[in-house]
Amino acid sequence: MKISCGTDIIEIKRIKESIDSLGIKFLERIYTDKEIEYCESKNNQKYQHYAARFAAKEAIFKAISNGLYDKYDIGWRDMEVINDKNGRPHVSLLNIDIPDIEGIDISISHCKEYATSNVIVVWKSAY
Repeated sequence: MKISCGTDIIEIKRIKESIDSLGIKFLERIYTDKEIEYCESKNNQKYQHYAARFAAKEAIFKAISNGLYDKYDIGWRDMEVINDKNGRPHVSLLNIDIPDIEGIDISISHCKEYATSNVIVVWKSAY
C-alpha cells in the first residue's frame, strides 16, 4: 500500500475572469455537467464553488500523477467533484480506469479570495 497527496490553491478572481471572458467554452472544457449544475445553483457564490472544484482537480491530478503512464492520459472532465447529501465532496474518475487506486479522500475550502483543496489517494500497491 502507498499513500500520495496533492494540494492546490487558486485565486477565485482568476476563475471568475476566465468564466466572464470565455463563458460556456471555459466551463465545458473544465467542468462536467453535474459540476456546472451544482456551481450555478450557488448564485452569488458560484465563482467560489467553481474555483474550489478547479483547485480540487489540480490536487487530484497531483495525487494520481505517479500512477499515470502519461500525464495526458487524464483530462479536466475525467475528474468530477460532487457533494453528497451531507455536503461532503466526493471524487469520481470518469472515462479513465486506474485499478491500483483503493480510495480517494478530498477536502475543499474557500473564502472570499481563495479556494483550496487537499487530496489523499490510497493505492493498493506501490505503483
